[in-house]
Amino acid sequence: MTVSDPAAPSPAAKLSGRAFYESIGSPKKIVAPMVDQSELAWRKLSRRLGADLCYTPMLHARLFATQEKYRNAMFHTLDGHSGTDRPLIVQFCANEPDMLLQAAKLVERHCDAVDLNLGCPQNIARRGHYGSFLQDDWDLIYKLIHTLHANLSIPVTAKIRIFPSREKTLSYARHVLSAGAQILTVHGRTREMKGQQTGLADWEVIRYLREQLPSETVIFANGNILYHEDIKRCLEITGADAVMSAEGNLYNPAIFVRPTTYETVVPFDDDSMEELYPRVDRILREYFEILKDTPGEASHTAAKAHLFRLLRPFLSQHTEVRAEIAAIHRNSTIDNFRMITEHVEEIVQKLFEDGKFKVRDIIQLSDMPMDKSGAAYKDIPYWRVQPYFRPVNGQILFGGKRPLEEDKQDNEKQKEQRKD
Repeated sequence: MTVSDPAAPSPAAKLSGRAFYESIGSPKKIVAPMVDQSELAWRKLSRRLGADLCYTPMLHARLFATQEKYRNAMFHTLDGHSGTDRPLIVQFCANEPDMLLQAAKLVERHCDAVDLNLGCPQNIARRGHYGSFLQDDWDLIYKLIHTLHANLSIPVTAKIRIFPSREKTLSYARHVLSAGAQILTVHGRTREMKGQQTGLADWEVIRYLREQLPSETVIFANGNILYHEDIKRCLEITGADAVMSAEGNLYNPAIFVRPTTYETVVPFDDDSMEELYPRVDRILREYFEILKDTPGEASHTAAKAHLFRLLRPFLSQHTEVRAEIAAIHRNSTIDNFRMITEHVEEIVQKLFEDGKFKVRDIIQLSDMPMDKSGAAYKDIPYWRVQPYFRPVNGQILFGGKRPLEEDKQDNEKQKEQRKD
């Protein structure tokens, strides 16, 4: 990676707030920063399928600033390329202002803004004292953000979680903005909402912030994006400027594929279904073609996890493919991913060779409503990408389409044949 020259001249004026937002195209559909999962190859796929803005994976500021091996692995020379990977925001976790600035200086010529992670709720963030565990140290948060704001030639942004109290959340948001954050991403869950106690993100709190903060404040909403039409619903309910998706994008990168004005709840025609819920063989092939032409350690290290997520419902029916993915290791080559892609294509092709199969390739509305708006969950065939449903109070309320009885019988026959 080419390191920026600290002595290089800065732009005449650094854009702020809404002016900065408009300068990067007023994006509406955003790929979230994720640990090891929003790397270059995935960003390329997501942009091809409609994403307007992407964040890098969460990068550890101290390691990025001090360890060349980590830096080169996580940020390749093509990351932030002006023709293929912009607009781009680089996210860091940190708890030392000077170290954060040192890391940010290394990327400021390769991105449009630097983001501070104030949202990670995992135990590793607790131990490292970063992410959402900085919520208890507002003075440090101010120093981290303001140091970047005062010393970078590009804007600083921040991603936060909410508090149980609306009023405290508002005070917190104002504090972050006062330190110099030019865009505020609000994840509508508290720090405690994770794992089996994840629960639903609270869009009403984001709406409250939108109503209480100045109109020029740019707000991105994060949480509860399962289907493409949820983007429009979220924008309407929260009043946010844009919607960010993490898991929704990971399990179905086509979630951003259409404009947010798209209003049909369920795609009834073949073209719409294939566009919004691609067959796993087709989306896997598209991802593989990008992966094989994308250099950099981060993209190839992340690929195994991407396959598990893209194929999650499919793998429950075709466990031999699961075993093939599980066998991938650090020394595996692109040929291993090619063979898995071809195997999945072969399986799906055989499914569709059955003349009667077409009548089963449909998407149906569930009788379980998602929320008071009347939106409903969908039954999606396992050979198509679909959302992952996070636990609510320890329960997964709805997990997508259950295997058809015919599928169960076919799988039992296949198991018996393998025994023979």
